[in-house]
Amino acid sequence: MAVKEFPAGTQLIQSGQNLTALHVIAKGSVCATYPGGTFYLKKGDVIGVCEIFFGSHFITYETEEPTGIASYPCTAAQLSLLMSKSVDLANMIVSSLFRQFREIYDQYELMRFDSENIYHFLMDRYEEYKSFCVKHEFTPRALPAMEDLTPLTLEEDLDGWLDGYYEQLAAMVTAKSSKFHKPDFLAGVVTKTDLDVHRIISICRVFYDYKAEIASLLMNENRLDLFDLYASLLYKMGANDTDSTTVSAAISTMMIQLEDLPSIDREMYQNRVAEYRKKLENLGEGGGEEAATVDDVPDVANSLDTILYYAEVNVEAAAAFRETVDKFAKMTDKNASDDAARKLRMTITKQFYDIYEKAFVKSMNDPANIPKVVKMFFNFGYVDENLAGLENAAYLYTLVDKIPSDPTRKVYTAYEWFTAIYKGEKVPSRNEFDSDFPTYLREQKMTGNITADDEARMLNDPLEQVLFEIRNMFPTVNKISFGRVLSFCPVFSEHNVLKDLEGTLVSVEKVEEAFQKIRDIDFSAYYRDITYTNPDIGIGKETIGVEVLPDIILMPNVGTRGIAWQEIEGRKRTTPARMMVSIFQMEDLTNILVRLTGDFRWEMCKRVQGARWNDVSEASLTSEYFDYIQFYRKNHELSADAKDKIKLSMKKAKNSYKEMFIMDYEAWIIYEGAGSPRLNKVSRNIIFTYCPFSKAIRTKLMANPLYKETMSRYDIKLSQKLHHYDNVFQKLKNTGIPVPQELLDQREYLCK
Repeated sequence: MAVKEFPAGTQLIQSGQNLTALHVIAKGSVCATYPGGTFYLKKGDVIGVCEIFFGSHFITYETEEPTGIASYPCTAAQLSLLMSKSVDLANMIVSSLFRQFREIYDQYELMRFDSENIYHFLMDRYEEYKSFCVKHEFTPRALPAMEDLTPLTLEEDLDGWLDGYYEQLAAMVTAKSSKFHKPDFLAGVVTKTDLDVHRIISICRVFYDYKAEIASLLMNENRLDLFDLYASLLYKMGANDTDSTTVSAAISTMMIQLEDLPSIDREMYQNRVAEYRKKLENLGEGGGEEAATVDDVPDVANSLDTILYYAEVNVEAAAAFRETVDKFAKMTDKNASDDAARKLRMTITKQFYDIYEKAFVKSMNDPANIPKVVKMFFNFGYVDENLAGLENAAYLYTLVDKIPSDPTRKVYTAYEWFTAIYKGEKVPSRNEFDSDFPTYLREQKMTGNITADDEARMLNDPLEQVLFEIRNMFPTVNKISFGRVLSFCPVFSEHNVLKDLEGTLVSVEKVEEAFQKIRDIDFSAYYRDITYTNPDIGIGKETIGVEVLPDIILMPNVGTRGIAWQEIEGRKRTTPARMMVSIFQMEDLTNILVRLTGDFRWEMCKRVQGARWNDVSEASLTSEYFDYIQFYRKNHELSADAKDKIKLSMKKAKNSYKEMFIMDYEAWIIYEGAGSPRLNKVSRNIIFTYCPFSKAIRTKLMANPLYKETMSRYDIKLSQKLHHYDNVFQKLKNTGIPVPQELLDQREYLCK
């Protein structure tokens, strides 16, 4: 067999490619990689032997040095025949198979150890951080994702006897005096080993993803990480503190851990470390950061008294709220999960919303005389200057009269939103049971809670409408957008401020910029189909798209999530969706809005399709995606590796088809839109069909074979639609009738 030469750095095979041959390394070496693992093949090794049973590769191969390869066309069905033709080749195939199995199995054991080790390292350092904070009387900050983190558990692990079994099998089969050299037997050995190799690599992928999750808690782009907690602690303590050396050593140990994690972005890591070292040098002998005092911000002194007095809370309720806020402020760990801490947060939550409701009703009667501290309460959940931290309180005080929201541009603060409902400019949102205000009143009447007269009176009462919003949507969405539902407390507290407030403040400009980035990729994201008719000029029925951007409501908290609460108002499909995010957003706003856009696309499709949203006989985004996930195991277009990824992703999505789609949509916008493939062929085709890229991106990706077939189908359908409009325009032109603006807009939309 002829040997083909390849220079160093040549990618021989990409994971996911069909397997049509086995490749023997005649000279040189090859690097084999899969998620979480790397091993090297040398002269005499056979590329593809671990994957031939599956008919596709789940390992990527790249030459390490100038390498010679001899290729033997072969499939699983042809393997026995190939080995019967050459005893030497058969021995080479089986020997290489066992060597590769050993490499992969050893990496499995190493990754198992690393996964357990890094989990305990993170938890130990996190507890150590909280202990330092308690010792130095600092309020410990919480990492949002720590709430959901648990030790890794595998649904299916390897059998304990597997290692010894293959060690003995290899000795038996590869011995020179072996009686096990019959081709059919050897083909069976390869098949059985391939199944186990794929299983091991599948488990390694779980280890890799878990380690990546831990790595992101140690350091990430959003700075919601343990590295930032320790660095901030050290800055506060100062270089001369007795514990500064211990904290500094913990940071150094963390950096050593981060150096060895392949999922960490190298450039981001180097920038963060350089920034840390520079700030530490500047800190020098100057001690820790100087805390603000109440004398520096006298206008926020006794904030809680001002709020309670304004809301006209009775003496008993006011005393009870002061007591619970004081207990909360004195808690060492405000995110504690014990019963006492949980009950205290629940008590504060109930008191907070009762006071919020009273204060809001009063403000509607006297909107010109609202104290600034009360405005801080409405818009930020602020109640107490010491709980918030004096520096934070001072910043909120300067901000409250110039919050960069704008209802005319569809970005509201919570207070502006409630005011719009009170004034009749907006209708109340559906409650958590998906009932709108009129439906809720009907349900109350049917259960005997109100009379028919009450229903008629309340239906058009602006106060009843806004109270429905405050009592239903507000508490639920405020908790969800905060991000850590188990430790949620609605009052503004310094321990939740994980990043600089000014940098995390959500503005109308930031929202518009984020939505524009999304629409530059998915141009049709917020278009709704409506029917246009104009019989006077001979146009009977045309389907046109109308863009309706969502209303964004800024919840009064420091949070990490967003929520797409409802896709339309009432039943009219051209009304805006409602999306809520925290007014101080700790996570990347664009990424959050990408996720909410995926959520909106799914829910809007379900709304349009109705009961047939998952009926594949009626093609739609939801029906085709539902069918794809439901039957992925039987889909011949998917490789074994792709099916394995779907299985893992579904576990991460908690078996939710909608959540799975949103994850794919995020990859579609963030990665595929930038020319970096992440999806499998089937998922990519479905999403491209219903969420096509803009023309600029389609042009860039046209040469990529992954998109060529789908783009060709899209271009044919687009040409047909444009041809139809050209004919309509020509007919109108021939009769001297101006083309309606709606149709001109539709053609322009199609050209995007």
